[in-house]
Amino acid sequence: MNKASDEKDFIAAHAASEDVATKPPRARVTDAVDEESPAEKLERKRDYLEGFLQQKPEAVGATGPGGALQQAVIDALREIYDPEIPVNIYDLGLIYGVEVDDESDVTVTMTLTTPHCPVAETMPGEVELRAASVPGIRDAEVNLVFDPAWDPSKMSDEARLELGML
Repeated sequence: MNKASDEKDFIAAHAASEDVATKPPRARVTDAVDEESPAEKLERKRDYLEGFLQQKPEAVGATGPGGALQQAVIDALREIYDPEIPVNIYDLGLIYGVEVDDESDVTVTMTLTTPHCPVAETMPGEVELRAASVPGIRDAEVNLVFDPAWDPSKMSDEARLELGML
């Protein structure tokens, strides 16, 4: 055998007779839990709450989700009532979406209670006219969809209360 093959390229497992280091102690749940008094815990929560309440909300522009124009359009749509049900169309759940883009154009996605609704021909036009009349809105478009179909679960709690369903 040559000298290079006599050198070991690996480390063999410990033999039973060799001294093996003792195992490390097992982790215990009680070791990980700090003993915190109720007063300290309350103070920590109070600090978190104060920081949360002092944080300022992100600036929301006039357009986009949560913007002033979107809210103004929603408020305008709340003035339109279904002629058969004494609830506004927004709380009735007929409005699926109100999107205002950067050019102040609004797109309203809506449905009707049924495809054969008596106001099927006039309601989308009224929604478009009302949305376009909001100050700051340049143009309005209404997309009438029937998928997903409207059902009473889409109504707000206010509408259910008004109709005696709560």
